[in-house]
Amino acid sequence: MNYTVCASPIADFLIGEITFEVGGKNKKQKQIKELENGYIVKDDIEIGFGNTVPLWHFGMLY
Repeated sequence: MNYTVCASPIADFLIGEITFEVGGKNKKQKQIKELENGYIVKDDIEIGFGNTVPLWHFGMLY
């Protein structure tokens, strides 16, 4: 399956019907709290929980 990565009017980007908001380890849920398929992608965390995913899971290492 192929999906297009698009700019989201609410968060950082949209892939299919899933919205992603990228931020540091202190990023909060307020931007995506109304979204059913919203995820926070955080830098500087080792593991995720619920709808929070570590940035390194996307292969974005530096």
